[in-house]
Amino acid sequence: MSDELRLALPASSANLGPAFDTAALALSLFLRVTASLAGEESLTASGRDAEICGRRDGHLVLETYRRAVAEAGREAPALALRCDNEIPIGKGLGSSAAARLAGLALAAHFGGLGWSAERIFTAAAGLEGHPDNVAACWWGGLAVAGGALGAWLQVSMAVRWPILIAVPPAPLATEAARAVLPAGYSRADAVHNLQRAGVLLQALAQGRGDLLAESMADRLHQPYRAGVCPLLPALSPLAGHDGILACALSGAGPSVLMIVRDAPSRAAAETAARRRLAAAGLAAELLWTEIVERGPGLVWRAAG
Repeated sequence: MSDELRLALPASSANLGPAFDTAALALSLFLRVTASLAGEESLTASGRDAEICGRRDGHLVLETYRRAVAEAGREAPALALRCDNEIPIGKGLGSSAAARLAGLALAAHFGGLGWSAERIFTAAAGLEGHPDNVAACWWGGLAVAGGALGAWLQVSMAVRWPILIAVPPAPLATEAARAVLPAGYSRADAVHNLQRAGVLLQALAQGRGDLLAESMADRLHQPYRAGVCPLLPALSPLAGHDGILACALSGAGPSVLMIVRDAPSRAAAETAARRRLAAAGLAAELLWTEIVERGPGLVWRAAG
């Protein structure tokens, strides 16, 4: 076991419109964690939401670490933990998936569990309750995953389009976003999403930006979440205009993901987004990011 472990866990944007609880993209906003054995536990935090990341009570990384080691019948060694965070917390960009993966990786390493990358992924997906964010964060790129199958796959992408994220000031709990969903759906809505999810994955794989706007249309969650995610109805009309190829909720919201045609289109896309937000009287931070092709799970080596 080495004395120090460093991890860089990317943000993730799940659902991508119709691929509900199925697909996600890894994005270049990171939770960077550095941990080492210590005589007494310590925690320091910097970056976005540093106050939350530096609050020991309820700290998701530490709680996950301690619980995983305890469930293995061991005592968790004290750690000096540093968190440098870029992921907006509670805003649909996979902050909890990144934190849980970090905690499980710390447990595997410092708790002497000897877990493989696959074991860490499976455990994190179980804690999250759905595997899409975990798969993208841990493995990188465009990931598809099936919780009941216990399987994940990376989809190679022909184009790494620029990504613009609109992030509102207030978070939205995943539980609250799921509470507005109906108990069931019509066959027509289910078929609508199945068709578009299939086309979407191939469009992303083949670089068919012309197909993204329609293939990211959803009927299973976005129409119901629009009331608690007002950025979505404000920005959705931009799909197919001003260099914006497609627009969808990021995860359960409230942030919105926009796929942009190319680097020269960035200025027009951002200007159009700002105008739509101003016209709707909505505040949001606009963040540029890109797709991360390789996640930490691909280079994980179990301590032994």
